[in-house]
Amino acid sequence: MRSVLLMGVMLLLLSGAAFAQGTSCSGMSMGAGASLNGFVPFPADNPWNTDISSAPVDPNSADIIDFIGRSVTLHPDFGSGLFRGQSIGIPYQVLGKSQARVPVLLGKFAKESDPGPMPIPSDALIEGYPNPGGDRHVIVLDRDGCWLYELFRAAKSESGEWQATSAAVWDMTINAQRPFRWTSTDAAGLPVFAGLVRYDEVAAGAINHALRFTVPKTRRAVVPPASHWASRTSDPNAPPMGTRLRLKASFDLSGFPPQAEVILAALKKYGMILADNGRAIFLTGAPDPNWDNDNLRTLKRVTGSDFEVVKMDTIYDGPNRPRGRRPTVRSFTADSVSTSIGQPVTLNWKIEGSVYNIVSPEVGPVRGNKVVVTPSATTTYTIYATNQYGRTNGSVTITVR
Repeated sequence: MRSVLLMGVMLLLLSGAAFAQGTSCSGMSMGAGASLNGFVPFPADNPWNTDISSAPVDPNSADIIDFIGRSVTLHPDFGSGLFRGQSIGIPYQVLGKSQARVPVLLGKFAKESDPGPMPIPSDALIEGYPNPGGDRHVIVLDRDGCWLYELFRAAKSESGEWQATSAAVWDMTINAQRPFRWTSTDAAGLPVFAGLVRYDEVAAGAINHALRFTVPKTRRAVVPPASHWASRTSDPNAPPMGTRLRLKASFDLSGFPPQAEVILAALKKYGMILADNGRAIFLTGAPDPNWDNDNLRTLKRVTGSDFEVVKMDTIYDGPNRPRGRRPTVRSFTADSVSTSIGQPVTLNWKIEGSVYNIVSPEVGPVRGNKVVVTPSATTTYTIYATNQYGRTNGSVTITVR
């Protein structure tokens, strides 16, 4: 892949952008684990959706595979039923505009997170349900707005409010990456949902995007679109976050059952992207009662030696980092800074260099350059303008008489 693709020169707001395959956001079904009916988040030229079957092999591929382990077996970290009382995989839910947006109390990574409000239902599925544990991801897709919301280590307080260690919002109509050195709800700063193995795609006969995987030890570096590392080692043979592995073209898929064969075909065409530290070559997916666990276990016939590393054009570490300017908020104003309860007020802004904007509280992610609010009490509204180089804020206070 060209470095210009990876680095986000393409990070333009594409209102009405073409989607990767077939349908738009509005074509998704609703509910927990719902079918996306062919919709693939992010545009067709997004790194997650790029066919890398003919991309060159990285010069250091053999040493990186040795570091990961040639005899390590591919492991499906998803399935049907429960394992030790927990569902297997990372769940998601598709909701519409009627879902109320609520505040999210942010913890350790608040400065690298996107603020609320977010449309998280009170009964949202938490990773590991019915007995949540581990990373406790919560993933919500907004069908009507085409936004993706993700929480890491999510929980509800005794008063019923959502809290999370970190939170990220993704505009599914554009290409974007988080600022350099920022995490997301994934250690690599990537969207978790983009790389999940989902049953609706496998049942349809094709996965049209790269998959997410983990290894125990990574390098203190990133390959775009990854933005964040979680390591202290500078070993050149350790894979940076964002490293993409591809199943070799010569690997024979015959003899694998249907569900496994679809997954392996995707690993040949789109590969898998390193997103977190974890068990060696664990492939992440969403739980679904229709998975055939015996079928999925055949993936363990695949070993590290069956993969190769796709050429990494750009690797960023501390000294080598992307250069550019964070957004500039030229203005953020209200058409009236004093109003009565129940009266609408229009917020307007002029921003340069932003990839996505969030207005908090009340509103959430926005497109365009204005939004109407109806404050019930004196409120200070803040706009958070973000691109791959950082974030800039602007605020305005509306007094309610």
